[in-house]
Amino acid sequence: MEISKINVMKFNEEAKLPTYGTEFSAGADIYACIEEDVTIKPGEVVLIPTGLGMEIPVGYAGFIYARSGLSVKQGLAPANKVGVIDSDYRGEIKVALYNQSKEEKVVSKNDRIAQLIIAPFIKADFNIVDTLEDTKRGSGGFGHTGKN
Repeated sequence: MEISKINVMKFNEEAKLPTYGTEFSAGADIYACIEEDVTIKPGEVVLIPTGLGMEIPVGYAGFIYARSGLSVKQGLAPANKVGVIDSDYRGEIKVALYNQSKEEKVVSKNDRIAQLIIAPFIKADFNIVDTLEDTKRGSGGFGHTGKN
């Protein structure tokens, strides 16, 4: 497995670098960089700073996903479901955490709040055409196979 170096800048000296939970984890845990606990009420969204900025290579993006344990067990997940960090962004990475539970939740300093995956993407040159190439599926969607 190829490992790439990513330059990271600390906006706050207390910030923790992302860490991988296991040898083959795709996502690196990212941490809350806050001075005091933050309470998130049910249905509320709070922007949680990480204290970090990154130089993501051109042709790649950073994708912020929910941590499965935090989302399933605590009801806290990124509000936008998947955050995108573009390669030309140089500001502090922040996670908009949404409390989808029915109870107040507390985020503390150095809590793992999300996971970061750095992945390549394709930049499209959108081209208008009169017809699209036909496929077996065609325009069927939204349950067209009859399977749940």
